[in-house]
Amino acid sequence: MIRVVVDDPRLAARHYQETKGRIVGLVTELDDTGLNTPVPACPGWSVRDVVTHVVAVAEDWVGGRLVGPPTDAQTAAQIARFGDRDLSEILTAWTDAAAALDRMAESAGVKPPLGDITSHEHDVRAAIGRPGARDSAAVWSSSDQLLANLRTPIPLLVTVEDGQYLTKPGADTEIRLRTTRFEGLRWRTGRRSRAQLAAMDWSDDPTPVLDHLFLFGPAGADVYE
Repeated sequence: MIRVVVDDPRLAARHYQETKGRIVGLVTELDDTGLNTPVPACPGWSVRDVVTHVVAVAEDWVGGRLVGPPTDAQTAAQIARFGDRDLSEILTAWTDAAAALDRMAESAGVKPPLGDITSHEHDVRAAIGRPGARDSAAVWSSSDQLLANLRTPIPLLVTVEDGQYLTKPGADTEIRLRTTRFEGLRWRTGRRSRAQLAAMDWSDDPTPVLDHLFLFGPAGADVYE
């Protein structure tokens, strides 16, 4: 696997655009029934809701109204913002916001919300039964950041396809987890239940670290994709 420079805002913007293109390609093939398909990874949301959320996140990032994950209230307002606007209008708004994200990356060194769009690409894919792009540069970059920021009360060594992450550098490793970048992205962002994570490839009982592994979540029910 080719490593990418995750600290380069312009490269992150390119990966954002690539991910956007894949999502647009998926959702423009759907009819109204498909757009209203429930998304298991985002309980209560449809595919359309996920798309409006990522578009609104892009708009809010550009407008300086958002610098981190939105609150529940902000997310509800984002989805409501587009009301009954049709898909073509929503995607046009996204094209405009994504172009502004490119300009911000180029002129001000501001990274786009790549982790958000990457997670939601795979939420949509799972909902409509179209898995793919699990080895994309966006997955690599997002999982790298999420795993590098992982902290646990006792040392944990996480091994993925092309590297390792130690949660307490310099300490003796007590527990090991063998996983993949894609799975790391999914469980870190709450797309796996506690039971699913506990059943992964551990060297020992994961109980001491299990509840520290989720940046969001865990999922309230098992998520399969």
